[in-house]
Amino acid sequence: MTGDNALRDFLTSRRAAIDPWQAGLPQPGNSVRRVPGLRREEVAALAGVSVAYYVKLEQGRIGIVSEEVLSAVENALRLDDLERLHLRSLVKQSGNHRTRDVRPAAVKARPALIAMIDALDPIPAMIHGPRLEVLGSNRTARLLIDDFDAMPVKERNLARWMFFNPRAKIVFPNWRAMAPQTAAALRNLTVDRLADPLMEQLVGEICVASPEFARYWADYQLYEHAYGTKKLFNETVGELTLHYESLALPRDDGQTVVVYTADRGSPSEEKLRLLSSWNAPAHVPARQPDAGRRPAWASGSTARGSHWRSPKGPRLKIPVQ
Repeated sequence: MTGDNALRDFLTSRRAAIDPWQAGLPQPGNSVRRVPGLRREEVAALAGVSVAYYVKLEQGRIGIVSEEVLSAVENALRLDDLERLHLRSLVKQSGNHRTRDVRPAAVKARPALIAMIDALDPIPAMIHGPRLEVLGSNRTARLLIDDFDAMPVKERNLARWMFFNPRAKIVFPNWRAMAPQTAAALRNLTVDRLADPLMEQLVGEICVASPEFARYWADYQLYEHAYGTKKLFNETVGELTLHYESLALPRDDGQTVVVYTADRGSPSEEKLRLLSSWNAPAHVPARQPDAGRRPAWASGSTARGSHWRSPKGPRLKIPVQ
């Protein structure tokens, strides 16, 4: 699903999505096509390469591919910018991913990153891992979306949560749009983790347990979770419209910090403020000595069973002259 056949699966999915007649190919009269989309030989003709060469490319048996050939194939398949980046990464890694260093089995957010998102509170912020793991979230994010910290480690994953946790359909009223977007975002992340057994396991388990995810995964759509707007619902304050920004951490193995904000002066900003303030931890003021009364430490009195000593040692009795 994410390994040896990634390049083939991607190119096959893009061929199937193109109407041959809209691509400018002549209509063959009354002949019936057994599969939708373009055939390999048709893509080869549109790209100006031999059929044998294109077949090898689709099978990942081509070494270095020239810029001219890549551009021709991209144009023939009508790829957008994200799809072109995805194809180039797959071509670059094809035939070589078996020898790449396998990534660490699991990743963790640095303590400084956790402290940073906590400092952003009451602005909701989360840390995502390279497999859509939730590696950390601050207090308001937990109130707004879900308390991932309280879940078993295996369940702290946005893809699992979106398709398995009933709360996802509450938090995202437009779940039908968000679910395929989540699958597409995970699909886009696989290009950098073709030799990752945990990614393979994650995708396989969700495909088996969720027919909806399996259908979205087979479509091979791509989505980059970079920035945008989301509608969320919270039981305490109702519906909110929030902007999100994903900030990549280049030295943290695919981790990103995602921050949610509302327009200044908007109802969503007020709701976010209310959500945070209503659930703020109680502040316990420091105890002050009673007015007009010397504190215990000043008089030398102590609690029962305790013994007070000065910083320099035991108290000394000075005889009266």
